[in-house]
Amino acid sequence: MNALTRRAVVVTAAVSMALTMAACGKTGDKSDSAGKGRTIGLLLPDVVTARYEKFDKPLIEAKIHELCKDCRFTYDNASGDASKQAQQVNSMITRGVKVLIVDAQDAVGIRSSVQKAVDRGIKVVAYDRLAQGPVSAYVSYDNEKVGELQGRALLDALGAKATPSSDIVMINGDDADPNAAQFKAGAHRVLDGKVKIAYEQSGLWKDTVANQKVTAAITQLGGKNIVGVYSANDTMAGGISTALKGAGISVPLTGQDADLAAVQRILTGAQTATVYKAPKPEAYLTAEIAVDLVNGKPFSSVTDTTVKSGSGDSVPAKLLTAVSVTKADVEDVVVKGGLYTAAQICTADFVQACKDAGIQ
Repeated sequence: MNALTRRAVVVTAAVSMALTMAACGKTGDKSDSAGKGRTIGLLLPDVVTARYEKFDKPLIEAKIHELCKDCRFTYDNASGDASKQAQQVNSMITRGVKVLIVDAQDAVGIRSSVQKAVDRGIKVVAYDRLAQGPVSAYVSYDNEKVGELQGRALLDALGAKATPSSDIVMINGDDADPNAAQFKAGAHRVLDGKVKIAYEQSGLWKDTVANQKVTAAITQLGGKNIVGVYSANDTMAGGISTALKGAGISVPLTGQDADLAAVQRILTGAQTATVYKAPKPEAYLTAEIAVDLVNGKPFSSVTDTTVKSGSGDSVPAKLLTAVSVTKADVEDVVVKGGLYTAAQICTADFVQACKDAGIQ
């Protein structure tokens, strides 16, 4: 082979390689573009409520990947900051999400962000809390019934002490969360006329704030006059329990979410009841709707009712049913239901309480 021929072969090989690499690059670009076209984002409101990071996020992510192998998933948490969540919506838009699942830190304040996302062609699914604005679907529990369960558990625990003159302290959730108003309404429906709501404040879903509010209630009403405390969730119940214990008060105390610490408090008697909202059905149904939306398919088989948001939008919805959990229910509902194992609950400080409740 002479020099001219060798040069031609080298040039031909180089051109061929360049074309091959270019072709590979274009294929990769198309693949990436396709992936971005099937990206689902998730925004959760805070890290204080144990369920969000422990259950909701991993369950939604796993179900999305199960239903859509080539869908991308991206996630942010607002850490209790509504303005931060608004910025995260902007970030999701920049990332090219096609469906955005939002558990709003401030359901009213996020309205403009929802509208902005929809204007960019993004479908928004309201998760657990009904965000205002043009959302495509909503998945949650029947929140007024949750409040009713809490109120009923408190009355049942009070027994004969439940009289129209009995002083109850009521610590509600954050007013920025529409669920808080629904829990409150359901609880009032059961409690009003049966007991006296002598002190009622928002605990903002924070244990520290709830602790401060109950401490103020004890000072105002007198500890011996308080016969029970309604707490809208378990995080706040933790702070309330500490305040009650510090004041030497032992009265019925409600909660919600079946947090591990709450289940342990229930076994020791520091908390009376919680409300268990199984995270898996809520997470899985939401993931199913999101995948249907990203694929341009109808999701009407998942939603079976319609709700109206604070912005007046009619939203297809699925509302699940929660259950009340007392000490007698921990084994059947919590352990056998697969929320926590006996080993997770019955750590060193709770071994005897577990034995007393028949949990081994």
